[in-house]
Amino acid sequence: MRRGDFLAGSLAAIGQALEGTLFAEEIGCRPGLLQGLDPRVKIGTFLLLLIAANLSRSLAVLVLLYLLTLLLAWSSRVPLGFFVRRVWIFIPLFTGLIALPAILNIFTPGQPVLVLWPNPLIAVTAQGLRTAAFLLLRVGTSVSFAVLLILTTPWNALLEALGALGVPEAFLLTLAMSYRYIYLLLHTASDMFLSRRSRLVGRPDAAEGRRWLAAAMGALLDRSFQLSNEVYLAMLSQGFRGRPRLIEGFRTRGRDWLWGGVSLSVALGAIYLGS
Repeated sequence: MRRGDFLAGSLAAIGQALEGTLFAEEIGCRPGLLQGLDPRVKIGTFLLLLIAANLSRSLAVLVLLYLLTLLLAWSSRVPLGFFVRRVWIFIPLFTGLIALPAILNIFTPGQPVLVLWPNPLIAVTAQGLRTAAFLLLRVGTSVSFAVLLILTTPWNALLEALGALGVPEAFLLTLAMSYRYIYLLLHTASDMFLSRRSRLVGRPDAAEGRRWLAAAMGALLDRSFQLSNEVYLAMLSQGFRGRPRLIEGFRTRGRDWLWGGVSLSVALGAIYLGS
């Protein structure tokens, strides 16, 4: 791929997005610890663990909770490399920008560990590093629990479980439509870029490329309106009446009660030790 090739880069990005979506759906259907649990119980227990992570004031407890997410991912046959990248590839970019100023004595006074400028004193403080570590670990652990829940639960089962727990149907309808609609829209955009690239000979003029991109954006917008109607009609023809329905209903079994008891004990222990 030539450097600066916009079409090739766009095709690669769209292909990666589609591959990631398909791979995530496949993980939710694998046999594993979390995949075999009742989604309603799973959502409730993960919510307890999220609360424990956000109430904890101990770095050690946060580290243990994060290690718990890795153990759960391994026992649920989620590839650890894929799981870690999915969580930490964006956290340093966004949360790190927020946590970075906190390490300086300007915002968090304390014992200097690294002097950046002697006069006036600008230094990295031990208290600032601790504050930044708390923020990164708390966000990373919380996002890890949320990603693990989504990866190990099929999308329709997740929406059905949310509906059973009292989430408004309008919210579930928006989620269901957005998920399927974005997936089809990515396919359409990929087809447009691929058809354009297959007809190119040589390197196109920059002005011509901008004109084509503007026309493609308009065509994609028009196609998006058509797709939204087609997706909704397809969902209605398959029995959709406001929220997703599963062929087999949820059943709470002994292992679900055991998982709920263990998760409650872990959450209460983390809150107690972290306080």
